[in-house]
Amino acid sequence: MGDFKTEADVQANDWLPVERKFATLAVHAGYQRENKILSGIVPPITISANYELDVPAVNRGYEYARTNNLSRKILEEKLAALDGGKHGICYSSGLAALSAALSLLRAGDHVIASDDMYGGTVKQLMHSVDRLGIKVEFVDLEDFEAYKKLLKPETKMIFLETPANPTLNVFDLRKISDIAHKHNKDTLVVVDNTCLTSYFQRPLSLGCDIVHYSLTKYANGHTDVIMGALITNSDSIKDQVKFYQNVIGAVPSPFDCYLVTRGIKTLPVRMRAMMESSTKVAEYLLNHPKIEAVFHPALPSHKGHALAKQQCSGHSGLMAFRIKEGAGSGLEFLKNIKLIQNAGSFGGCESLAETPAYFTHLAVPRETRLKLGITDNFIRLAIGLESTEDLIDDIAQALKSC
Repeated sequence: MGDFKTEADVQANDWLPVERKFATLAVHAGYQRENKILSGIVPPITISANYELDVPAVNRGYEYARTNNLSRKILEEKLAALDGGKHGICYSSGLAALSAALSLLRAGDHVIASDDMYGGTVKQLMHSVDRLGIKVEFVDLEDFEAYKKLLKPETKMIFLETPANPTLNVFDLRKISDIAHKHNKDTLVVVDNTCLTSYFQRPLSLGCDIVHYSLTKYANGHTDVIMGALITNSDSIKDQVKFYQNVIGAVPSPFDCYLVTRGIKTLPVRMRAMMESSTKVAEYLLNHPKIEAVFHPALPSHKGHALAKQQCSGHSGLMAFRIKEGAGSGLEFLKNIKLIQNAGSFGGCESLAETPAYFTHLAVPRETRLKLGITDNFIRLAIGLESTEDLIDDIAQALKSC
């Protein structure tokens, strides 16, 4: 995973090893010597909207860019290789990718979703599929008995995110998948792996059927692209979501595909650096008198730490903390930060902070937010690539006067 050792590493056993060839695949997968154009080391940005046919209805693999595009194909093959999957399919956003996954369902189908995940996902599941005759029920997927009770003959999909955004709760992918597939071998388990990427977690190897990404975050890594993807080993699933990609037309641009392909080359280096920095920030906050709780799976004190080590190779820069009631205001903290920026999203080089209750999870019912511990003083931090010492100094001064 890397040479660095944090206090969390010293106190605990090592995480799962990263796939040995991951860094090599991040650089080379999808663009091999046999398909290089004019021997270029960097893949071309293929912007042609359409292609000449040899004869009517016969093409050389490309006929219209919405259907196929070389820049997109290179990225999709790279993403599949990194997840140990067979197929990668890219979309114009993470929520467009979620829509593609939901297109596998039909009227009368039933979905079980985690009650703890990104607010935009919750909003889509709450408001966009009921008119199609698809029922979604939310449950705490740490409660296996409650989860089992919701399973029905018509349950066709389980959707979750782990670690969850923003609470950083960790869910047992092997057990959740095993329960679903024992109930019905055709029930699909879909996992949002945006928080860790395939560098730190590979859900397909843990029994899941589809991996979902917002490539906007760590995969791209530079805060300048909106994109999503699905990864699967199933030919049938690939055919269906590829059809959706084509007929709905929610495809990313060739230039955006080029940017994500380029960003992925440095993914291993960025993820290691962000884990080291975020763990040090978490350790600082853990001992701060104004902080009630710190949420970071690399900390031995985190309730999901042992499980995380069983299914992950490490953790990213995403973390959270809660200011003690009466010790300060979350909103004042955000007004006081100077280096860290008050903004949504995560995964870029810049460190960001936000209060989910007022931003990413505003659409989640207040009672659900409070049940999950997402109070007004709950702060989500996305640690970037700045000096760790500078980040801690900024947090310290912001807490002092909040």
